[in-house]
Amino acid sequence: MTATPEELASPQPRRARRWRVASWAPVMVLVLLCIIITFINPNFMTFGNLVRISQSAMIPLVLGIGATFIILMGSIDLSVEGVLTLGAVMLSMLVLNGANANDYGIVGVFIVLLTGAAVGFINGVIHVRLKVPSFMATLGTWFIGVGIANALLGGMATRINDPWIRGLAVQRFLGFPWGVWLALFCLAVALVIQNYTRLGRYIYALGGGEELAALSGISTARVRITTFTLAGIFYAVGGILAAAQLGLGNAQIGNGRLFTTITAVVVGGTSLSGGQGSVLQTLVGVLIVVVLSNGMVLMGVPPSVQIGVQGLMIIAAVALSMDRKLMRIVK
Repeated sequence: MTATPEELASPQPRRARRWRVASWAPVMVLVLLCIIITFINPNFMTFGNLVRISQSAMIPLVLGIGATFIILMGSIDLSVEGVLTLGAVMLSMLVLNGANANDYGIVGVFIVLLTGAAVGFINGVIHVRLKVPSFMATLGTWFIGVGIANALLGGMATRINDPWIRGLAVQRFLGFPWGVWLALFCLAVALVIQNYTRLGRYIYALGGGEELAALSGISTARVRITTFTLAGIFYAVGGILAAAQLGLGNAQIGNGRLFTTITAVVVGGTSLSGGQGSVLQTLVGVLIVVVLSNGMVLMGVPPSVQIGVQGLMIIAAVALSMDRKLMRIVK
């Protein structure tokens, strides 16, 4: 059945075509960045530098996956740094370490993941049941998580001696640290959830229009709480990777992670209004942010300028990802 000229001329197909073109823009930007940086400094494409890029990308990728699911619903999650910090500190105190006699190994890892899930669940319940805006609910748990981490360590740092945890950053497979492979495994799990589960379909439905989703029989409250819980697990994995990378846990380990996470998701093309985007686009966004930072280091750009460039990048990405014709009021 072919579309009529009137249907083809309608704004909906035009918006869909614009989105399909826009979704490829981050990939083209990434390729262009790689070409330009390689032209300026050929060391960019060496295997050693690619390993460094992958190490820099593994934590933002895992955090970005969790944030992507939240943003696809049209919500925002600011608890990234709180969950990551709490998870890293708890891990450093539960596995073999230099501060106490604990040596729970893999059990400690599961406790950290359960803690991340619990914080995410609390975020969802506060947001849905108490009807608190998502950014306010998660802002509170951000500070609570960091506060608990500070209380647990008393401002000190705990060195991790567990060989399995340290192995995520030190030991390699095919030249890449195990932490990179763990991040890619998380990406594969997220792709399955996004594309092949009912939860993934419902997340997109809520982002496209929560009222319509509710009229279709979707339990929007359950989907939101489940998604926040899922995001908390991914943030906890980010905490495990951060602790493994640094070899310790402290209350400052999550500083700056939120900005990088949201930047990567938005730069990848996921719309802040919800309903459009994917975890694969977040992967592209993470690579853009990491490659740009790596390239600026290779080119000798001062750190203060690097921060300014990242700020301009996120403003441009938001401006390009939002369809302002559909927005009568900008709040």
